[in-house]
Amino acid sequence: MAPAVVRLRRTVRTSEAALILVALMIGIAAGIGTLLQSGIAHGLQVWIYNIDSDARLSAQDHVAPLRLLALPIGGAVLAGFGLMLRRRKRPPIDVVEANALNGGVIPIRDSLQVSAQTLLSNGAGASVGLEAAYAQIGGGIASVAGQWLRLRRADLRILVGAGAGAAVGAAFGAPLTGAFYAFEIVIGAYTPAAIAPVLTASLAASVIVRSSGAHAYLIALPSASAILTWDYLLYASLGLFCALLGIALMRLVTLLEIGVRRSPIPDIYRPIAGGLLLIPLAWASPQTLSAGHGALHLDLTTQIGLVLLIQIFLLKALASAVSLGFGFRGGLFFASLFLGSLVGQIFSGVIALIPGANPVDPSDAAVIGMAAMAVSVVGGPMTMSMLVLETTHDFALTGTAIAATLCASTLVRETFGYSFSTWRLHTRGETVRSARDIGWIKNLTAGNLMQGNAPTIAATATIAEFRRRFPLGAARKVILTGTEGGYAGLAATIAAYGEDVQPEAPLSSIAVLTDRALAPEHDAVTIMRIFEEEEADDLAVVAPDRTILGLVSETFVRKRYTEEIEKSQRALFGE
Repeated sequence: MAPAVVRLRRTVRTSEAALILVALMIGIAAGIGTLLQSGIAHGLQVWIYNIDSDARLSAQDHVAPLRLLALPIGGAVLAGFGLMLRRRKRPPIDVVEANALNGGVIPIRDSLQVSAQTLLSNGAGASVGLEAAYAQIGGGIASVAGQWLRLRRADLRILVGAGAGAAVGAAFGAPLTGAFYAFEIVIGAYTPAAIAPVLTASLAASVIVRSSGAHAYLIALPSASAILTWDYLLYASLGLFCALLGIALMRLVTLLEIGVRRSPIPDIYRPIAGGLLLIPLAWASPQTLSAGHGALHLDLTTQIGLVLLIQIFLLKALASAVSLGFGFRGGLFFASLFLGSLVGQIFSGVIALIPGANPVDPSDAAVIGMAAMAVSVVGGPMTMSMLVLETTHDFALTGTAIAATLCASTLVRETFGYSFSTWRLHTRGETVRSARDIGWIKNLTAGNLMQGNAPTIAATATIAEFRRRFPLGAARKVILTGTEGGYAGLAATIAAYGEDVQPEAPLSSIAVLTDRALAPEHDAVTIMRIFEEEEADDLAVVAPDRTILGLVSETFVRKRYTEEIEKSQRALFGE
């Protein structure tokens, strides 16, 4: 290896300034990646739906029915894409999963796959956003660079968060939003070591996009009236309502996915079926198409009746659920913002119907609803509060947004426990609830922690024989074996020496945990939970065929778990 490369890697690993410089480069790349992806997706929509280059698909008054055939056709192309990747044994790794489980490692193939499928889905008009693709490419570039530089696990996770956050911040023209997205959603913690690299990357990406002349996702809507104490309580209730709707939306997507999976429709044809179902929704309202940028601008600047707002909300929510449930690739980031703005306006309209109630400004309510709904679905209360601040430049309105988002976030955590990204991981069997680094827990398994040469004796042996082989102090627990050598329980040495135990009695008479043991793949959290459930000090590790592999003690597991937590915390804070 070239000496210059070795010196470069050593410098980046040992210098905070060098890591910040790398983050700057990542931010620039993330900004360029955001511009390219946005341009490709919008270009597809312009070509397919014959709209003006400066227009938005979801803001159209009418879409020609024949052009809506692009939805099932796009699903067919996506299905063909899936056929090419069918031999892959796992789904692609996203940035949250990578930082939570893999120490920030994302194969570049996974990033390109997510980006291509999302661009195709959005470009065809499916009701999905591009933020997942932006974050994936930004984080993927950071991961590849960090692996090449051989960064430590903690530094690689920070760099991946910086890349993903920079891409999202660039899309909204809001660097603070991108930075908090990195902290809250991708890294999973605010740490002193991460502040400078994350902010540097986010600022660099936002400068790149702003310099290109690209329009920001959101329009500035300054508060139309003074914010009073009563408004905090009112908007807090709006936040709670958005939380309930956000949970309902996430569950709706999952129910549709489960229903489609159980249906006779082959996997490969599901996006085509989904595209056909989206056509009548798009006929009813073109606002259901694409992410909804144009529709958001249109609805915020036009007087729309309460009934129509409710109709648009229901149609958009259903379109997003159908798109994701039937296999289109994308996320709910911008959809949650759009839906939240509709909920806020509906909230304002309902308040206006109450006799004697103080009116609520629909623009303010729309902004608060955006933040609260996005927090409920995406997570990150400070991320969305910063988005309000950078959009409106109104500190008073941002204060109410913080109140609403904290209420929404708390209710979702207490009653549901997941954001949309971690919920989808949960439905695949993972235990991820945030981007905090728990990958080391997956490596702290019963198979790695067990004592492999644990003492054994046949369960049919007598107490007297046990006493001859294992005098007091020789072993705390002994594993009992069945007739074919399989696991038959544990025997405590002290129990075999009890005064009321007959020497001629078989060991099976003092056996415990005959039907409970650990599998070698059980991680530390699962092991400790089983220890608590069984109120045991030791557990056997057994293969699926009941073959005995070893013995694990609770004391040793808790010691190793504590050591790893302290190690990860030192790495997190750069100590």
